[in-house]
Amino acid sequence: MSEIIKKPQSYFKLPPNLPDYADFYHSFRWSDIDEEIEFPETDKTALYWEGKNGEKKQFTYKELGALANGFSKFLTEELGIEKGDRVFFFLPRIPELYYGALGAVRAGAIVGTLFAAFGTQGAFERLKNSGAKVLITNSELRERIRGVEKDLPELKEVVEIENLGLGRDNLSRGVIPRGNGPAIMMYTSGTSGTPVRGMVLPYSALAVQKLTAQWVLDLHPEDVYWCSADPGWITGIAYGIFGGWLNGVSSVVYEGRFSPEKWYEILERYKVSVWYTAPTALRMLRGAGDELAKKFDFSHLRHICTVGEALEPELVFWSQKVFGIPAHDTYWQTETGAMMLCNFISEPIKPGSMGRPVPGVEAAILDDDGKEVGPNVEGDLAFKSGWPSQMIDVWKNPKRFQSYFKGEWFITGDCAYKDEDGYFWFVGRADDMIKTAGERVGPFEVESALISHPDVVEAAVVGKPDPIRGQIIKAFVVPARPGLANLEETLKQHVKKTLAGHAYPREIEFVQELPKTKSGKIIRRLLKT
Repeated sequence: MSEIIKKPQSYFKLPPNLPDYADFYHSFRWSDIDEEIEFPETDKTALYWEGKNGEKKQFTYKELGALANGFSKFLTEELGIEKGDRVFFFLPRIPELYYGALGAVRAGAIVGTLFAAFGTQGAFERLKNSGAKVLITNSELRERIRGVEKDLPELKEVVEIENLGLGRDNLSRGVIPRGNGPAIMMYTSGTSGTPVRGMVLPYSALAVQKLTAQWVLDLHPEDVYWCSADPGWITGIAYGIFGGWLNGVSSVVYEGRFSPEKWYEILERYKVSVWYTAPTALRMLRGAGDELAKKFDFSHLRHICTVGEALEPELVFWSQKVFGIPAHDTYWQTETGAMMLCNFISEPIKPGSMGRPVPGVEAAILDDDGKEVGPNVEGDLAFKSGWPSQMIDVWKNPKRFQSYFKGEWFITGDCAYKDEDGYFWFVGRADDMIKTAGERVGPFEVESALISHPDVVEAAVVGKPDPIRGQIIKAFVVPARPGLANLEETLKQHVKKTLAGHAYPREIEFVQELPKTKSGKIIRRLLKT
């Protein structure tokens, strides 16, 4: 993990938006930014949309802005939406979801999105907790909630988009409100089994999403940008809608399901230059074999970033081999509203590291007493409160909101350490840490060692109770090919050699797939049972 990837000048196809991280980080202040957010109104293509059945649509910024303005007027003038009312969307990745979210924010509503794969209970819990006044859906997804609408007394209107009928001719200028009032409500994926929690983000989060998309994704107006995250999750709305379009790029949206060949085809057909995706997607592409990737042209691709879970070093090197450029990890949470720790395009990468804080963010590692610790000491990852995208509420749960804070620090719930160069390294969720024979082991480092072996596609590691050692390390592994002889012992020796003698999994169970949330995160609590 100590290897450093440095980039020669020939690496940069465009001058980086943040050419000197250190100088800018020390001089930047949030008070320097203008929070007014204006959507571009030009004839440039804003959206390349491809449906699950191959249908294709294209929208200019003027057309998309007109549709958003029309939707905003529909909410305020026909449905009586006022500032602070909750407007939720329960839609697949179709254009109406994207311009609808823009329009709802312009109307002053608190915008929420529901992942289209939610069943009745998942959608109901979020609509009930949020007190949504309007739900925008389609006739198919409407059927999932029809039986529970009577139990949602605050839900006044359910609009099926087939009956909406907005045109592209409402060209009045639209400016998104500014200030610290509530703008977005996103629900966490609930991997711990706790009730749903609505994280409320302020309007000022949009300004931070715009800036961090410039600094980290390195978006330029000439880019074709693909954020493959679904807007049912925070990345898909923060950087799939606002971060990209507020920077004037042409965005790609694909409605269909994941398949390695189709995703490669999307990258090639639309000449994607900047790609924001998940480590899970890279693992699945890697598992499909490098021969498939060789059939496609990725010469236009100049920058790749990942989000949602830790990025193993092996995937950084695999990305460099297959795409010609390394993947750059980014770290943030629904609660932070925008990127917090990142690997910047102009800076060297330490594969396996989350990177360094974005300008305006102060990060630290704290001990159990809330005091900062020195380099290479594991502890709680924390951020000093006060950045503009920080959540302002946990909806109807003030006690939960206060639990995130320890004095002036926001506590992430993740365990990490910081090295001598200021790079932060993820160790694991605080409640997933393994203590075996007196040694603390983070699941991420063991999982990284496992997937560095070519016969492993995915891996998840948990602690299993043991009468002698307290816990032993148990791994669940998705093999690249079934039935490989002696793979269990081979992997144990591989981890011993790669990591450490005490950190190898004493038990390995081979599985076809790992349990995951609908957002793609591994549910370790199900592996502990």
